Amino acid sequence: MGEASSESFVKKHLEGFKEFWADRFPFTDVYSRFIRREESLPPWSESDVKDFIASDPVRGPTLKTAREAANIALAGGAIGAISTAGLAWKYSRSLHGAGLSFAAGAIFGWTFGQEIANHWYQLYRLDTMSAQAKFMEWWEKKCQRRS
Repeated sequence: MGEASSESFVKKHLEGFKEFWADRFPFTDVYSRFIRREESLPPWSESDVKDFIASDPVRGPTLKTAREAANIALAGGAIGAISTAGLAWKYSRSLHGAGLSFAAGAIFGWTFGQEIANHWYQLYRLDTMSAQAKFMEWWEKKCQRRS
């Protein structure tokens, strides 16, 4: 009898834990229908993204801005990785130290690049997740029409 109540106690708190994180990370709900597909969507090209941007006057510019911001974050990651690995190699001549600093520099550079892009493009004012989800829906419909 004690086990049944402990299972329900754990199950109840586990559900509360899931709801807590689902509220804070809504992308799990937004993207779940694209992630949990039986067949994955085929890859898209830059021209497909440009077609969507041209076809959707509301979410197209938002998606374009989000992609430009991602390029800045990527550049920040590359700069951070190369510079920290270079400094580590210069001062330690340790391959594993340079490798670890390369990884850490990439993470830090990506984070700082994303923050710079967030403020530069004012992404906090845009609903980028909605634009990306609409692009995925558009791509899904386009792929279904092809087949």
